[in-house]
Amino acid sequence: MAIISFSQNGLTPFQQLLGHNKAILEKWASLEECIFSSDTFPAELKEEVRRTLAFHNGCEYCKAKGAPSKTEMDARTRLAVHIADLSGRTTHISDEESGVLKETFTDDEISELLALICFITACQRFGALLDLGPSCQI
Repeated sequence: MAIISFSQNGLTPFQQLLGHNKAILEKWASLEECIFSSDTFPAELKEEVRRTLAFHNGCEYCKAKGAPSKTEMDARTRLAVHIADLSGRTTHISDEESGVLKETFTDDEISELLALICFITACQRFGALLDLGPSCQI
């Protein structure tokens, strides 16, 4: 059970916890829409990154949506997942890792991928800190 009550603002349990601060919820939802509506990366890549991060960030709500896929991934998705996994263990990307990133992605794509990873991490840490569970009754 979440450590604070659910507000009347928002459509999901996560949003309803953030909804105690309506202005923040609105801006957060706007940023989420911007990030997830971008067509830079396919939805499958974004979902695999989200799944990978859920297990590093400890959000039970997010983990309940699915574990990282065991199926074969294309090279770009595999690298994005690797960087997401790495971000859960370190705060810096080595020269070797950044070289691999630059071989696979453009600067614009690297910026967007890391923004995606940081945004998802912020969401999941918020959920974890508030003990947002996998099956919330609202």
